[in-house]
Amino acid sequence: MTTQSNRPNYRYYDFVMAAFVAVLLCSNLVGPAKITQIELPLLGALTFGAGVLFFPISYVFGDILTEVYGYARARRVIWTGFAALLFASLMATVVVALPPAPGWENQAAYEIAFGSTWRIAAASLIAFLCGEFVNSFVLAKMKIATKGRWLWSRTIGSTIFGEAVDSALFYPLAFYGSGLIPNEMLPKVMLAQFVAKVAVEVLLTPVTYRVVAFLKRAEKEDYYDRRTNFNPFKLGA
Repeated sequence: MTTQSNRPNYRYYDFVMAAFVAVLLCSNLVGPAKITQIELPLLGALTFGAGVLFFPISYVFGDILTEVYGYARARRVIWTGFAALLFASLMATVVVALPPAPGWENQAAYEIAFGSTWRIAAASLIAFLCGEFVNSFVLAKMKIATKGRWLWSRTIGSTIFGEAVDSALFYPLAFYGSGLIPNEMLPKVMLAQFVAKVAVEVLLTPVTYRVVAFLKRAEKEDYYDRRTNFNPFKLGA
């Protein structure tokens, strides 16, 4: 095993980081503006924000990063994703605020799609950062406790903790007292989103297994965070 201070140049680390950031941006910029409804056998109509299709995949990438490369490398990717989200949010605010040209009639639609309020944007950033770090920390500790066995228990277990923190922070911070979602409905919405996100993680477990196995072989790495500094604000890998 390698140590945090003496690691090789990985072939696929940058690609996994780019994929993580891309999925994260899609989940926050492409999905949230649309509420969709589908009919499911036995369950009937299911209504949800389209962002739920993207966001759990970021946790899959977080699991893969921590499992293969370790917490410190995952920490760098989480901060990279946070910076990308912050920049995208700021640019969306600027672009929405720019006055439309005469004759351009799509300003209202553009505001609906990209005009998140500062409160929702801030809640999203805070919830993402806390949830991802909890996810990575729990997986790293569980890997040591299980001695690298039962990968499914780590990916699902860490996601349960991470998504619980994310949902518990985002919805009250973004919507409590806002009138957009009645306060008494918030627990139901939080629970529904949490269950949906964890379910996606469970369904993607076979894919996670394949990607992890491939990366461990290709990178010749299977990192255990036995001496890792888990300070989330330390950027060194």
